Order: sequence, then structure tokens, then C-alpha cells
Amino acid sequence: MSGAAKRAGSPTRAISPPPLKRKVESTVTKRTVASFFTPTSQKKPEKITWRVVNNSVVIGKYTTDPGDQPARREKAKVAAFDLVSPAGFTKFEDKLTTHDAGLHFGRDSLRQQLSPGLFGLEVVFSQRTDETAGAECGWAVVIMSNQKRISLQKDLKGGRADSKSLTNFKERVTGVMRQIDIPISVYAATEDDENRKPRTGMWREFVEDYDLDVFGVDLAASFYVGDAAGRPRDHSAVDRGFALNVGIPFKTPEEFFLNKAAKNVPELFNPSSYLKTDSADNVPVPFARQSPRELVIFCGSPGAGKSTFYWNHLEPLGYERVNQDNLKTRQKCIKVAKEFLAAGSSVAVDNTNADPNTRAEWVRVAKEFNVPIRCIHFTSPPELCKHNNAVRAANRSLNPESRPSLPGIAFGDFLKRFKEPTLDEGFSDIVRVDFRFQGDEEARRIWGQYWV
Repeated sequence: MSGAAKRAGSPTRAISPPPLKRKVESTVTKRTVASFFTPTSQKKPEKITWRVVNNSVVIGKYTTDPGDQPARREKAKVAAFDLVSPAGFTKFEDKLTTHDAGLHFGRDSLRQQLSPGLFGLEVVFSQRTDETAGAECGWAVVIMSNQKRISLQKDLKGGRADSKSLTNFKERVTGVMRQIDIPISVYAATEDDENRKPRTGMWREFVEDYDLDVFGVDLAASFYVGDAAGRPRDHSAVDRGFALNVGIPFKTPEEFFLNKAAKNVPELFNPSSYLKTDSADNVPVPFARQSPRELVIFCGSPGAGKSTFYWNHLEPLGYERVNQDNLKTRQKCIKVAKEFLAAGSSVAVDNTNADPNTRAEWVRVAKEFNVPIRCIHFTSPPELCKHNNAVRAANRSLNPESRPSLPGIAFGDFLKRFKEPTLDEGFSDIVRVDFRFQGDEEARRIWGQYWV
């Protein structure tokens, strides 16, 4: 087994520091150079095929043997890599023209201009005996990358490949695959759906494509290499979350390709910590009516669980719901709430009500109708709210109101305006609600994964 393969099974929590610049020697082979200068009429048929699944996932498959691959007789080991990392080329796209990407060998060698990680895959297959290296060694090699910037609707722009087009992406990836020249596939998620990492749609598609569900995947021996690991300077932790969702070891490019020692990072948001298993007898009643007619307003971030709380706890008590997502404006909400109160009903205002000025408008309504006003404060932190938003938007079974995914600005705007409610604002009481997941086993399985 090669050195890189031996390093594949490290812990998933210890993570190395961000990448350092380093020089890389060229590994361009005579075969790749010769292929570049071979006339098109004399070249063999292309070894890569492309397809798009559900207008979402772009899939490319590169083979080195035109015949069928040997039948698999044991669990597969999967070597999976991110593309937007030192294991890919997109960090260098500003330095390279479309012509350079995968086509130009006359200057500094493409392998030196691009980050070396992806080409380091050859180390994994140092034991290969022929052109079917991946199959011979029992490895299935795949790149899985988030590529939301690709526009599947714009293959061409003004007669030339646009930087966001599928055509441009295919050209660049094809150039990389030709140089690696081992059996390899690429899966690119272009939408914010179940296929986007850390969600596992691309992995499921990959397993089905290669019939890996027949003999299974050796998860412990497999690995995923990516640079979105949740380190202080990383843009996110989606690669780490993806590996945890799939159940395979995670490595940063520095750990895998450079054999750097892993370092711990601060604990990240973990959805499973909210999956409490307390029995119903041990769960306190979160809300109870205090007056025959009262006005209750919610205060909490989008995605904090306000609407679910209403349907589970206030709707059964007969409270009418006022919601700005449905009524569109606050003034319309106030008008409808007054109509309910005038008819003798209690009202729950299912809005964010982030600041004292907004809440003061509802205090005035309560005084007008001479009813007590209560506040329910939802304490869910931003990471949990974003998680709820992503789960809800991607799973119809957990989204009874068909709520669309909210943009990140919705959460940032709430935090800018938020002031914790106090009794001095005129509330008769403030009920604090900490998030508690409720659902059956299938819902728990879905919700407990990483989604952002």
C-alpha cells in the first residue's frame, strides 16, 4: 500500500492548519505531451462521457479502458476528493485562460500552475500494474464538488465559453482528467438542493452509478479530502460535514498529500446534540393559557421553530395565527389581529419581532383591546436556525407549509435588529423556549445530518 493510502484512515475531528504555498515539480508525462501534439484525426475516441441528472448534478466519467471494468467481488474502497481546494484547480482560474486550462503545455507546465493535490492521486495508485489501476487496486476514485456558480442554462455566451457555463467547466475538467489518466469520475452539484455538500445526494448517485450497493463500500477504508474543514480561515465546514454524513474518514489536503500533522479545531455546530431522547413524561409543558383572551407575540430568528411551536402548542389551545409571510405586511398583520381580538379570540403573532420598536406596536394593540400581552422568546442560535432552514427547504416531508429556503441575509438582518425582550416593554410575562426536535425516527435521521 502506498504512503498516501496508509494515511487515509485518520480521525475525523483532528484537522490540520490552512494550506501553505510550496513549489511543485512538474510531472507531465511524455504521453500527455505527445497527445497534445497529435492531430485530431489520429487521436483515439474521447475517454470521458458527460451527463446531467435532474438539472442539478453534472457527472463526468473518465475511463482508460474502452472495455468493461472487471466485475467487483468485494467491498469498494472510495478515494473521494473536493475540486475547489488544493485538490483541484479553481483557485487558480484567475491565473489561467480557458485556452490554458488543460490544453497549454508550452509554458510552465500546467501541473505547476495548478495546485498539486489532484495530481497527487497518482501516489494512491503506485501499486497499479496496468491501465485499470483503480479497479485492480480495489479503489473507486471520484471528485465531488459544489459548483453552484455553473449555469446550466448558459453553455455559450457571445459565441465563446462563459466562465459560468457548463461548457467551460467540462473543458477544464477534461484537461485535468486527461493528465491524471486513471479511471476517475467527477460529480458537481450546481443547485442548492439535496445534492449540495454536506448533503449526500451526489454520494448516493455515485453509489448507484457504479453498483457499489451490491457488495457495498468499505467506509472505514475509504476517505474524503477537502479544504472546507471548519478551520478559522476556511469558508465553511461542508467537506467535513459531508464526510461525517457519508460515514467515511475526513482529511485536509495538507494531511493527505503533505502528511502534515492534524490539529484540533473549535467544536462546530452538531445537529445530533439537539436530538434529545427524554420521554414525554419528563418534558415540561412549554406554554399554557393564562387568560380567556390574550395577545401572544413570538420573538425569534427565522428558522428558530416558531411556526412549528404554534402548530404544536398554541393552535390546539384555540389561538388564531397571524403571520407576515402570509399577510405580507405588518400593517395587514395588525389589522387581522384586531379583527380576531374584536371577535373574542386569542391571537398568536408568528413573526420575528426582533426589536423593541416593532414589539411596541403590538403592546399598543393589547392596550387598545385591554388584553394582556405575552412574549415567547425563541433562543435558537444562528447555526441551528440556518440548519432548520436548509432541512426544511430540502425535505418536503419536514416542510408542511412549503416554505422556500431563506437567503443568508435574512439571518444577518435579524441579528442586527435583535434586542432581547424585557418585561419593561409591557409584557405580562416572557416565556423562554429552547429548541427541542420533535419527530419520528425517519425525521430524526434526516434532521440529524449536516445540511449547511
